[in-house]
Amino acid sequence: MTTVFPCSVSVVIPVRNDAILLERCLRALEQQTRRADEVVVVDNGSTDDTVAVAERFGAHVVTEPVQGIPRASSAGYDAATGDIIARLDADSRPGPDWIARIERTFRDRDGLDFLTGDPRFYGSTPLVHWVGEHLYIGGMYTVFTPLLGHAPLFGSNMAMRSSTWRALSGEVHREEQNIHDDFDLSFHVRPGMTVLRDRSLVVEVSARPFQDWASLRRRLSYVLPTVRLHLPRETLHRRRQARRQATESPLGR
Repeated sequence: MTTVFPCSVSVVIPVRNDAILLERCLRALEQQTRRADEVVVVDNGSTDDTVAVAERFGAHVVTEPVQGIPRASSAGYDAATGDIIARLDADSRPGPDWIARIERTFRDRDGLDFLTGDPRFYGSTPLVHWVGEHLYIGGMYTVFTPLLGHAPLFGSNMAMRSSTWRALSGEVHREEQNIHDDFDLSFHVRPGMTVLRDRSLVVEVSARPFQDWASLRRRLSYVLPTVRLHLPRETLHRRRQARRQATESPLGR
């Protein structure tokens, strides 16, 4: 007897020159208890075996020649055909129930627009893991959740309804390169849209962005330019007020 799922799930993975880690990510997706209906790999100008790896695993390869994660991730979301669009990075390693949990969460919460999870870093040292999880990711949630009025989206482990993406696709900043695309999308979440942070939805993510000060500084340098794109057009205080007035659902808290 074939199990019928109430909604289809596309997984989008933007990647540039990360064939080895992409293969591990795609292998993890093959081992899901609930397989993706579609895997979209966005090749952002790779010169290694990225495309060959994606094709070997049967992924739908989208070519985005203009480099930059904002362009690549948006191209993947645009191409996705599922009811739910899930997002990983090439260095993400989802557990075997990752897609099943995402599908179940959206099925059970009809008004949910975005779901975001947490990372567990691998590679490097325990100290680097602590810096990534507590200072970078933990700091992001601590500072920006009360300012945004909802949890920031974590691009290495998130999902959204395709209808929600279609509503926002014309508003996100695709052309800027030195910004965080997931953080930018977080700012575009409208007052009536709901965001759920599920801390038990964990994906293993490479600790390489935090293994030295130069890498960490580079990631931090993208935060302020992302914020500047949205201020003073919308002050964070007014944003919080608008969200409080637009929704009383606990999902967005």
